[in-house]
Amino acid sequence: MSPVRRLTALGIAGTVLIGLGMPLLQGFGDDAFLALACAGGVIAALAARMDDLTGPRALAIIVGAGLAMRLLALSAPPILSTDIFRYVWDGLVQGAGINPYRYVPADPALTFLRDAQVYPFINRADYAVTIYPPVAQAFFLLVTRISASPLAIKVALVACEGMTIVALIGLLRLTGKSEARVAAYAWHPLPVWEIAGQGHVDGLMIALMMLGLWLALAVGRRYAGATSVVLAALAKPFALIALPGLWRPWDWRMVALVPIVIALAYLPYLSVGRGVLGFLATGYADEQGLSSGSGFTLLRIWRQSAGMWPHDTQIYLILCLMTLAALALRTGFRRGRTPEWSLRDINCSIVTLLFLLSPEFPWYFLMAVPFLSVAATLPGWVLTVGGFMLYDVVPGDPQLSYDARSAILAALVAAAALVQVGICRRSGLIR
Repeated sequence: MSPVRRLTALGIAGTVLIGLGMPLLQGFGDDAFLALACAGGVIAALAARMDDLTGPRALAIIVGAGLAMRLLALSAPPILSTDIFRYVWDGLVQGAGINPYRYVPADPALTFLRDAQVYPFINRADYAVTIYPPVAQAFFLLVTRISASPLAIKVALVACEGMTIVALIGLLRLTGKSEARVAAYAWHPLPVWEIAGQGHVDGLMIALMMLGLWLALAVGRRYAGATSVVLAALAKPFALIALPGLWRPWDWRMVALVPIVIALAYLPYLSVGRGVLGFLATGYADEQGLSSGSGFTLLRIWRQSAGMWPHDTQIYLILCLMTLAALALRTGFRRGRTPEWSLRDINCSIVTLLFLLSPEFPWYFLMAVPFLSVAATLPGWVLTVGGFMLYDVVPGDPQLSYDARSAILAALVAAAALVQVGICRRSGLIR
């Protein structure tokens, strides 16, 4: 079979798996959905390894199959997450001229905005103002001016994915890699389900982050690229981890750029004062177990074996932040840096961040998926595909406990990291 036919066959198989996703999840439970996701991950990885394929024909197959997968996923009900209803609500609130950080959805002042399609499905409606930063809020406002529906949010986020794929193709060309590797993102089941299927705002964050990396590394516009990355962080804060890859030693102008962009973005919402940080500052850390430490898998595993120690949450967070700071410094001060090394360093920081500190929702792993195209590592694949282990959507289906599943995922990622270190040493990629 010719390479083009093999790629086409893989694309068809991946599309069929997406079409089976919701029926299998609802009919057979979370484990069936996990098996389907693993098969889809294998297909995406096989397609991305077809380095002998180049040119517009291969790209057309990859983009076409990726679009077909997303068209199938667009109709998925929001059963993996209900966040999208909050997005629509925040857009409606802003459209009425009200600061989205001022009221919880159940506040009587917003009664006139309630409907039967959005309001009943908003999570934390009676006690939490919005948690989403200003760039996300601007996105919600713009989309709901066209259509105040979950489907409109999904379609807009799929359009953002188009920008991500264009940036990835540019970065692949820059680093001399086959354009076929964009299949690692385009066909990966996590963005298909979590962006097209569930409409997570991470799609906007990823698009702005990858645009920033392309501007800085491929076009040479470092400050424009840094601005785009900061805007990405104002859609979802984890994107800031990419900034050290754009920084040059002692470039204080880029350092000063960060607070300026943040201040300008928050300016339209400052009528609520410190309330502009929303639920992030008023209960999210407690609710997700981040304050107590119960929300961190590695700390939970430690406590199960060694018991709770005084101040162990603070000690864990300090160790994690020291690790991430060391990686950021290595990235920012790396000598003889090339675009390829910058992408590898950023990918390492992202996977480490998600492994150590990410709240345990699979969609948080989305930001690692684009790097499977431009700086693929085994831990990245295990984390992003294995993240489907964390779903617990269908009640009553036979599953291991959440603690057991999260511990297994952590062990698999750690084992993959050890294997990756060995591969890099043999290849001379550790320096």
